[in-house]
Order: sequence, then C-alpha cells, then structure tokens
Amino acid sequence: MANLAEFLVDTAARQPGHPALRLGTAVTSYEELDEMSARAAALLRTEGVRPGDRVALMLPNVPEFVVLYYGALRTGAVVVPMNPLLKTRETEFHLTDSGAVLLFEWHEAPGEGLQGAAAAGVRHVAVAPDAFARLLARHEPLSEVAGTADDDVAVLLYTSGTTGRPKGAALTHAGLRHNTEVNVVHVQQITSDDVVVGCLPLFHIFGQICTLSAAVHGGASLTLIPRFDAQAVLTAIARDRATVFEGVPTMYAALLQQPTEADVSTLRMCISGGASLPVEVLHAFERRFGCMVLEGFGMSETSPVVTFNHPDRPRKAGSIGTPIKDVKVRLLDDEGREVALGEVGELAVRGPNVMQGYWNRPEETAAAIPDGWLRSGDLARQDEDGYLYIVDRKKDMIIRGGYNVYPREIEEVLHTHPAVALAAVVGVAHQDLGEEVAAAVVLRPGVPATPAELQQYVKDRVAAYKYPRAVWIVEGLPIGPSGKILKREISVPAG
Repeated sequence: MANLAEFLVDTAARQPGHPALRLGTAVTSYEELDEMSARAAALLRTEGVRPGDRVALMLPNVPEFVVLYYGALRTGAVVVPMNPLLKTRETEFHLTDSGAVLLFEWHEAPGEGLQGAAAAGVRHVAVAPDAFARLLARHEPLSEVAGTADDDVAVLLYTSGTTGRPKGAALTHAGLRHNTEVNVVHVQQITSDDVVVGCLPLFHIFGQICTLSAAVHGGASLTLIPRFDAQAVLTAIARDRATVFEGVPTMYAALLQQPTEADVSTLRMCISGGASLPVEVLHAFERRFGCMVLEGFGMSETSPVVTFNHPDRPRKAGSIGTPIKDVKVRLLDDEGREVALGEVGELAVRGPNVMQGYWNRPEETAAAIPDGWLRSGDLARQDEDGYLYIVDRKKDMIIRGGYNVYPREIEEVLHTHPAVALAAVVGVAHQDLGEEVAAAVVLRPGVPATPAELQQYVKDRVAAYKYPRAVWIVEGLPIGPSGKILKREISVPAG
C-alpha cells in the first residue's frame, strides 16, 4: 500500500496547472503544492525528522497546513493535527503523549503553543506565510516519497476527550487511503471539475479526509476558509463557483440564519456529518438553497466515514444511510448480541477504516475493540431496507424514572417549532426519578417564544414521560472545535 502522500504526487503529475487550493483570491496549483510539500519534506529531514517520528501541526485552514501535512507524510513521519485554540496545558499534553519531535504553530497564535512546546521540550516553529515561503525556498525539493506499510501510522488524531483525557487514534496509511478512495469514487464522486468548500477544520478528521484528501485524490480545487463564518462561506461559494459543501449541523443552522442571498446555484452536493442533522434543518436548507443534503456517519476512530446516503441510491431524510464499501456494521446490546431488526443497539464497526488502536493505550484499545468490532458509543436502529438511524449517543441517553428518553427525538420536535434555531436536550439530576429531561434553546432572530410555550409544544407531540420539564432560552450554545454542540458544557439554571 502506498503512502497517503502519493495522492498529491499522482494528481500533480496528471494536472500540474489545475488549481489545488484557493484562499480568497490567491490560488495554488497542484504543481506548486507538490513542489512546496517536497521542500517541506526536505526541511523536516534537515530538522532530523525520520520515518515514524511525530510532527505536530497547530494551524488553521491555510495552505501552510496542507504543505506541511503532505511534507510530513512524504518523509514517513506521523502527522499530529492539533486545534490552534488549545491552551498551554493541553498543548503540552498532546505533545508529550504523542512524543512529538516538532511543533509548527501559526504565527498569529497567542503563545499557548510556544509555552506548551517549551514545557514538553519540543522544538517550536512559528509559521508566517512570507517567512515560511523563504524558509522553504532554501531547501531543494525531496522528490521521493517514503515507502510505507499498510499498518504504518499516518495520522495520530486526538479525540475530544469527552469522557476524560484525549486519546490519540492511530490512523494508518491503508485506512486513510481506503476512506479517501471510497469517498471520491462512491460517496462524493469527486472530479477535477469540482470546487470543494473547505470550512471544516483540517485538524479534524472530517475536514482532513472528506474535504482535503478527497479533493486532492479527485483533482478538485479546495477553497480554504480559515475559520467558519456563515457569510464568508456563502461569499466563497458564489465567488469560486463551488460545487460541494460539507459541514456539521451547526453550520447548516448558521447558514439558514443569514439574511443575505448569495448565488449558490453551482452546488451539486451538500454533505452533513459529525452529529445528527435535525430533519427540519435539512428540509429548510434544501428549500432555501436548492441543493440536496446527504447525511452520513463517521468517527475519528474510523478514518472517518462508516455509512452514507449514497448518491446513486434513494436518500432517506434523518438516516445516516448504509455502510460504505468494505465496511460492516452491527447493532449490539449490552451483552454484545445483535438486536432484532428495528430495535435499538450500539453501532459496532468493522473494516479497513478502523483505527489501529489508541496510542500507547492497550487497555482502552481492547475495551473499544474487544472482538474486532469497534464500539462507537452511538445507539442506532436499522430499517428493512438496511438504512441506519442514529438514535443518540449511548452516554447522552436519559433514564427518567426507568424510561429511556433519547434527546435527539426531543430535539427533532423542538426544531419543528418556527421560533427555534438550535436546541440541545440534556438530562439533569432528579432526587426521585434519577434524571429529568431539560432543554436549552436558541431562538431565531425576531421570532419570540416562551419556555412554557416550547414545553407545551413538545408535550403535545410526545409521550408524557419524554417532554422537558425545564426549558430555558439562551443566546448561544457551546460549540466544540469540530462544530458539535458540547452538551457537557451547557449551564443548567439553578432550580
């Protein structure tokens, strides 16, 4: 199996002058990107980086991230992508846990990466566009690409750590190549005619493989947006005549709130992942922007795509579709037995996309993959056509007086109310019932609603034990680096 960086080398040879990256009005061709990544590989070799060494990137969605990403892979090094917003303590942990030998950080960062690198004893390089270009120019391109085995680690991606300290998912060249190839051929059907919007963070697996790697392998142009801004996305789609948009549910909700109309008629496909997309948001987006949204499911640990609403099959709104090529799924009960059709079980995954394991954590790897099947932590059901539906995160399920309440079901109802822009349903401790259902709601601008009105709206539409006994209106919900709502950080009002 070839190095993941071969995708760039092959595309550059096939279409050297074709635009690879766009950032505003600046354009980088595939030939230029290939040469810069080869110079970056030479720079890393000069710095003493050898195959298997970990190189950390703490950069936003800028061309320099892509250059260093492929430069590191060309040397056989392991890329450790890191959120540029990490604080000193978090940076030190990532660098120490991964054993990184070098950290590249964006020059506009407030210094947290520099301090974290110093604490971890890791060499730090500030990346400023002009200075970085001059640095690369001093190195002759290292044209050869290091050979890699199927199970060699290409990327060490740290999970969000919702249940403790982050864990590094060791993703192999083979797994990432497989997911990229399936994305290009069967899922997104990417060609050199496409322009992909790159607003998903490249330090996250969704943006890294489904936008960057897929665009490079398919020969498409990738429009980089350093940090998500709904109006900037609409402007970029119109300016660059974008054909593919990929985002998480909060991005779709934000785009719907933009009052300015933009010409998005060139869009042929919109993809949602990262979390469940409320069906009402999906339909509202399609009505307004005239482009079908296809939803899928993936995880950091699965490189990432597991299932998808394939474009050559019927789309089922609210479903995450069917497994992608060569990937198998099962729905299991707490004893590891498959549940009956239509019943809810934990989604388990097996295939070439599954991670090698958690970095230096054999016990946690064994717990996550006890029998060759990765336990996702997501509860799902399957219909008679084989389509899967995420019910909720296993840990998010609320048990109220012995009854299971799935927050997603209540959120779907709330999103059908005309005043609701975003909703998050959580469980709060209750002395008699164990847990009580509660909801935090963000309203649409200029559309009023009271907590009592929203509570009654849900009460009229679900069983009595399910509706939220507490509803509060908030200005916004806490959003993580990948665009997901962080339910653990929602402040519950006293009383």
